Amino acid sequence: MTARAPNILIVMADQMAPAFLPIYGHRVTRAPNMEALARSGVAFDSACCASPLCSPSRASFMAGLLPSRTKVYDNAAEFSADIPTFAHHLRLRGYRTILSGKMHFCGPDQLHGFEERLTTDIYPADYGWTPDWDRPKDRPSWYHNMSSVAQAGVCVRTNQLDFDDEVAFASERALFDIARSNDKRPFLLVASFTHPHDPFAVPQRYWDLYRAEDVDTPSPPPHAYDPHSLRLRRVCAMDAEPVTEEQVRNARRAYFGAISYIDDQLGRLIATLGACGLADDTIVILTSDHGEMLGERGLWYKMSFFEGACRVPLVVASAGRFAPRRVRAAVSLLDLLPTLVDLSGGAATALGSSIDGASLGPHLAGREGHDEAIGEYLAEGAIAPIVMIRRGPHKFIHSPPDPDQLYDVARDPGERENLAGVAKHAGDVTQFRAEVARRWNLAALDAEVRESQRRRRLVAEALAKGDVRAWDFQPFRDASKQYMRNTIDLDDLEAMARFPRVAGP
Repeated sequence: MTARAPNILIVMADQMAPAFLPIYGHRVTRAPNMEALARSGVAFDSACCASPLCSPSRASFMAGLLPSRTKVYDNAAEFSADIPTFAHHLRLRGYRTILSGKMHFCGPDQLHGFEERLTTDIYPADYGWTPDWDRPKDRPSWYHNMSSVAQAGVCVRTNQLDFDDEVAFASERALFDIARSNDKRPFLLVASFTHPHDPFAVPQRYWDLYRAEDVDTPSPPPHAYDPHSLRLRRVCAMDAEPVTEEQVRNARRAYFGAISYIDDQLGRLIATLGACGLADDTIVILTSDHGEMLGERGLWYKMSFFEGACRVPLVVASAGRFAPRRVRAAVSLLDLLPTLVDLSGGAATALGSSIDGASLGPHLAGREGHDEAIGEYLAEGAIAPIVMIRRGPHKFIHSPPDPDQLYDVARDPGERENLAGVAKHAGDVTQFRAEVARRWNLAALDAEVRESQRRRRLVAEALAKGDVRAWDFQPFRDASKQYMRNTIDLDDLEAMARFPRVAGP
């Protein structure tokens, strides 16, 4: 690492789909801070997550590895402590690594390379949400249901607002602490929010940003659902709990309001960088862990490889480092680890096959870079591994028990025409199927996932008996070193806490 290594601020939303953001062409949502960031940086138009579910996506984002390699198959799978993350890599390079907010780490390691964690997580760290592929027709109570849509609307407070307000405050205070500190290491700060994830409820001021008549309605369902979509409709009780047109509109309006809420938090942190004199030395990255269907194609939430669920926003901005531009090529959250290694002054090429991503460095420099995103879905609603290859205009989705899906997302962004059964695309399907066979042993992966589920369900049941020892992260702050204390001279204490410091006589 050189003395000029940049600071890095990653702002991560949860379930924020690009299709509903003004930086990707939505004409209703209001997100001026995102728009300003995109105008000043590199915006990726076809970024995808590695798995359209929270824990698997976030583990892959941090490790640069597909879920089949992290073994984080679902929202209750342990993220092993011996897997290097970008926090480990940057910490080795001399960075101060800080996490504020959600990362949904399951298991006893709740840091994964972060030196500091400022808040607890909003989701549990145990194995209680383990799916059961051996009983595909059972619907556990913790799965999504349609209450988030049926009850969408205005609120005064929710646990999500409590959490995200704390994340924003803790992140802002961390930036002020960095500016006042004698620790001159560059920092990596990840501020990870839970909005606009359902339930769809926002305070009145965000609700009032939008008029009901301006909220667009979702695209209609297809003439016939594919098998996985049918399973998702069942597992999320979409057929058992039908919703009205008004409820759908309310859910979308609240979701738009939650996007504006996230935009305010982004603006708050960017303004804090400026107030601390850190803006010129900091790279800001905006992204999300996965998308949200929001009623499109008759589906809600995520858990599929349709664009609404697997595509994510991605903007990388830094004054004087990257010329503003748009990148159409397909990229992945898997690419963030090698990109961060490059940005910190390391060499991502040295990582080799130890990761599944590739650095975005060429794209950021204005050159032609890679055009590929690979995904896996191994969680609830599936009955076998589902894999995805996105390259050029095509997206290929394959699962052994289901018919193949091939879409030209450039010509057909709504993915209404499955080309897998079209004669002139038979060669494309053959090539993609051959690539799937080279990349994956799906029968072995299926067996590994099922065995993991069985083990975790047994462990979860056992650990719920008797004296329960939670893995959930417990934030700690040393109160003896906060505010006014007798261990430090009063004038020295006041001088250290004031920013900017007052010049001496």
